[in-house]
Amino acid sequence: MASGTLELAIMFLATVITTQLAQAQTFTILYSFTNGADGGQPYSSLVRDSAGNLYGTTAVGGAAGFGTVFKMGKTGKETVLYSFSGGADGANPWAGLTWGPKGHLYGTTEGGGTAGFGTVFKITKTGKKTVLHNFTGTAGDGAYPFSLLVWDTAGKLYGTTYKGGASGNGTVFKMTKTGKLTVLYSFKGASDGENPYDGVVLDPAGNLYGTTFGAFGIDYGTVFKLNTAHKEKVLHNFTGGADGGYPYYGGLVRDAAGNLYGTTSFGGAHQYFGTVFKVSKTGQQTVLYSFTGQADGGQPNASVILDSAGNLYGTTVGGGAAGHGTVFKLDKTGTETVLYSFMGGTDAAAPNADLLRDAAGNLYGTSIAGGASGGGTVFKLTP
Repeated sequence: MASGTLELAIMFLATVITTQLAQAQTFTILYSFTNGADGGQPYSSLVRDSAGNLYGTTAVGGAAGFGTVFKMGKTGKETVLYSFSGGADGANPWAGLTWGPKGHLYGTTEGGGTAGFGTVFKITKTGKKTVLHNFTGTAGDGAYPFSLLVWDTAGKLYGTTYKGGASGNGTVFKMTKTGKLTVLYSFKGASDGENPYDGVVLDPAGNLYGTTFGAFGIDYGTVFKLNTAHKEKVLHNFTGGADGGYPYYGGLVRDAAGNLYGTTSFGGAHQYFGTVFKVSKTGQQTVLYSFTGQADGGQPNASVILDSAGNLYGTTVGGGAAGHGTVFKLDKTGTETVLYSFMGGTDAAAPNADLLRDAAGNLYGTSIAGGASGGGTVFKLTP
């Protein structure tokens, strides 16, 4: 018993040393979703226009219950720009939106469309929506896109599908702004990866980088590179051990030197609570931080964002002072600072999306639970 007590004391001391609790943060819930006509359960990250308005999606709610695209003013006034019907127009958008030409927004729905396997859509800031592509679930295009979209300099969109493709294990695709889609790579499963939830990032040469989630009980996911000839290289195979496992919506962010940063929702030094990691251009993986599931947070489902000083910011769906998740900062030395612990109830709970950081350093995000009506929130955190 004495030995066990000593081990717990050492673990607690290590947590105190490596994790700092931030003071004087100002946290504001900008909006609480009701799961009704206004939407609910926003899994998506947010984008911001020059006037400070925020745009995002909810996975459920809206006029028909199949999710929404919404706009939110600086004061927290929400406007539903579009409610998905669950039919040919799409259903259940999990990913956020991406700015495109002429100030239009582009996104994906996980379900719906003419074949029921999801869509890519365009929507104007006034709510006029167009389906650009209906996924068929075949080798030719894939099925169930959960991913955020990204543009290249030539005006092409890139994303992933969770399933479908030649082997049924998901795809990386390219699409023109008019909706012509090409599958660049079909995952075979296990060794080369399978089931990508998140999207891809591009380097200046046009190479694509991303993560695959893996499959429970089979493999723990990968970090991959897809070159301009569409040849895939696995940069890291997660083992589910100290290096992490199951990178969920934890896509990648790339720094100027070409290093990649991301999160895993599982694994790490404390087994179940996930990591923040770095992968070099040569594929060398380093765990920058392992969560304990206690005050420092646990299970980071979303990716991280990077500031100009090299600090990383992200969220965890669990852990924190009340067990409902955190907003954290990780500096270049690997020291984690909890910027906010979600309290649940009328406060926010369970953030699953990447953060948005403005020029003043304010952080914006969403949570899928909590809020005045329990349907999730949009929040702002001012350091």
